[in-house]
Amino acid sequence: MALPRLAAVIGAPVRHSLSPAMHNAVFAEGGLDWSFTRFEVVRGGAEAAIDAMAVLGIGGYAVTMPHKQQAFECVDEVDPAARALGAVNTVVLRDDGSTYGASTDGNGFVESLLAEGVVVADRRVAVIGAGGAARSIVDALGRAGAADIVIVNRTRASAESAAELAEAARAGTVDDVADADVLVNATSVGMGTDDLPIEAHLLRPDLAVADIVYHPLETALLRAARAVGATTVDGLGMLAHQAVLQQVIWTGQRPDPATLRRAAEHQLATP
Repeated sequence: MALPRLAAVIGAPVRHSLSPAMHNAVFAEGGLDWSFTRFEVVRGGAEAAIDAMAVLGIGGYAVTMPHKQQAFECVDEVDPAARALGAVNTVVLRDDGSTYGASTDGNGFVESLLAEGVVVADRRVAVIGAGGAARSIVDALGRAGAADIVIVNRTRASAESAAELAEAARAGTVDDVADADVLVNATSVGMGTDDLPIEAHLLRPDLAVADIVYHPLETALLRAARAVGATTVDGLGMLAHQAVLQQVIWTGQRPDPATLRRAAEHQLATP
């Protein structure tokens, strides 16, 4: 009889990660003999953790900060998104003992938009921010065929660096939001505060607005966007859909993102 497989999230800190609740819900619903846990791995420890996969029988890792770049350097093969970003958020141990790394964040974000009827192909997208999450989103938007991707960031050099990830991307200013079909807040602005990443007067009914922040689930930006009649997509969409892609990599099965979302919502509501 085959032993159950173990998967885990590695990072520092990982105490409040929603990954265990989300992935264990999928394993239970699908009758998969897998279990998901969390490992607090100190900075610089990703290589040792990945080396331990074969020894401990760990089938896969979700990788969060501060290990995404080091994990990229440690795996045997990576997907195109991870190669472009120089970072992975997912590692799987193959049957031959080799490791494969992927970046599912950006593609998960695009899938979360599509699930809400927001198409990015041939559309104009304004991305607020130029950090790691924004970079993964810019890369995925380019692969999804966005016609124009303008990156708005306080530090223009960072915006220009992120723009190198997609042919259609460029650094811009907040004035470019007026021409956008889709607006993405890819910063932490709004996490636990009522701050807005842009002025509310820039929002309009024909704009689709997505926020990667999921705590709170309804950010001040999404609240303001709904108030003017804009389509909105909250941060749990990206989290759930990128986790779907992680499940595909680990198990070969594509779960219902609603299962992951319900588990995340339950965890967020638990004191």
